[in-house]
Amino acid sequence: MSGFSTARQKMVDGQVRTNDVTDRRILDAMLSVPREAFAPASRQALAYLDLDLDVGADGARRFLIKPALTAKMLQAAEITETDNVLVVGCATGYIAALAAKLAGRVTATEPDSALVAKANETLAGLGLGNVTCKAAACPDGDPAGAPYDAIILNGATEITPEGLLGQLREGGRLVGVFAGTVPQRAVIVTRSHGEFGHRTLFDAAAPVLPGLERAPAFVF
Repeated sequence: MSGFSTARQKMVDGQVRTNDVTDRRILDAMLSVPREAFAPASRQALAYLDLDLDVGADGARRFLIKPALTAKMLQAAEITETDNVLVVGCATGYIAALAAKLAGRVTATEPDSALVAKANETLAGLGLGNVTCKAAACPDGDPAGAPYDAIILNGATEITPEGLLGQLREGGRLVGVFAGTVPQRAVIVTRSHGEFGHRTLFDAAAPVLPGLERAPAFVF
């Protein structure tokens, strides 16, 4: 077993299983998708640590969120093999690759066009034909592919993402970290009869996605 393969197994056993992730499909996906492939060469050695991995370039900070948080959000979304899924702020595409192992179709968005190119190159190299990454601001989602059965935020939001919620199908779920409270919490929002119900899942923290920051308060 190679060094990365060993690290991947240890990540699943030590970080993911121990955080109550029991969905066999997610565990298998995390064992098969090489997280290091989504990191710059200089940071591949950090790919399996319990941290938000910075994959940005030229001073831009963009992240793959922690492995355990990634897995727990995917599990909460209850993605089925026929679902149409949107991943928002995918960075280089790792969480989109995992979702593609679970869903029928995945659209991923990312505001940094260089990371979009990297994501699509890596996803294609892994032979994942049911996922594509597009350049788009995080609050915009991808209306052309809506409605979605599940929307996953690869990070946190400080505001209610109204534009994304409007792209959910009836019965659809949005899962992400809501950073408007202390502590931050992972939340699932479900659309039912045109209304949106919020349910707290667990305490969590993640970098805030660009465009989903709270507007600065005016100070006298």
